[in-house]
Amino acid sequence: MASTSWLPKVRVAACNVSPIFLDTAATVQKTVALIREAAVNKADLVVFPETHIPAFPLWAALSAPIANHALFNRLASQSLLLRGPEITSLRRACRDNRIYAHVGFNERAESSVGCIWNSAILIGERGEVVNHWRKLVPTFWEKLIWAPGDGRGLRVTDRGRVGRVGGLICGENTNPLANASQGQAKQYPNLSANFTRTAAHCFEAKCFAVQCAGYMDKSMRDQLVAHAPDSAELLDSLTQGESCFVNPRGERIGESIQGQEGVVYADLDLNECVAPKQFHDVVGGYQRFDVFDLKVDRKRMDAEAIFDSEGVEEDHLSDLQQLDDGLVSYGKAVTY
Repeated sequence: MASTSWLPKVRVAACNVSPIFLDTAATVQKTVALIREAAVNKADLVVFPETHIPAFPLWAALSAPIANHALFNRLASQSLLLRGPEITSLRRACRDNRIYAHVGFNERAESSVGCIWNSAILIGERGEVVNHWRKLVPTFWEKLIWAPGDGRGLRVTDRGRVGRVGGLICGENTNPLANASQGQAKQYPNLSANFTRTAAHCFEAKCFAVQCAGYMDKSMRDQLVAHAPDSAELLDSLTQGESCFVNPRGERIGESIQGQEGVVYADLDLNECVAPKQFHDVVGGYQRFDVFDLKVDRKRMDAEAIFDSEGVEEDHLSDLQQLDDGLVSYGKAVTY
């Protein structure tokens, strides 16, 4: 009898960790160490929180915009360029440890020193940038910090070893038009209600999800209070977010963590996605494509668009598919 196990079994790590607040160099160093730790623990994919590098700009919710210029300037100075050395360090870490990583970061535009996006990248085991996306719409007071993203990264990538991977950032997961993915890595700040929508999405899409929350450590808390003294009571009363894993039935599986820093793991058997799709396959037999017509515009919304001689827009990741810098390849962990 033929085996019914034909899809990958994937070990995933979720890093419920804090950044080194607004210190990109130190946060990248910490992230590289965590990538290595996840690989040592046999993870195939490691996930980091929303805007993990260099921090989630919570101050925008704590004080008036006119009082936040210094912190915005500091955030801009510490935000990453997609082709900058910090992303290269993360790519090297993935390549040298043969692991995939999903990393949230504040991205600075090459065309403007004051334009920042809430971005994320999926890095492959060869150090290639598999996907790069920018949060479509900043939520509520986040509009004071981040520019709107675009649909360029709104895609699911089939990576063989880790299956089909998509990713949305925080409030994007409430948008049903953005939410059709086989597998999801979901990045959140400290909001305790997020499990409800994660579980609902997994049940609807018959997929697994990695819910990865950020953690506010004492150093971050103290710096926020120093900026906005009246926020101390509010910050101390916040419920820290949970990092966990959810199966296609909307149930927690594997390890979970809340209220402390750490890395948790789960083993996902993607074969569990198959049978439930007999009931509801919303991107297959349970959908009416003759009735509903979804169009996704994946044009990159930058200050300029570059087209080749045939009039085709160039792939903005084309030069990030390889990492050719003379370092040794697979299997050797390197200290950066």
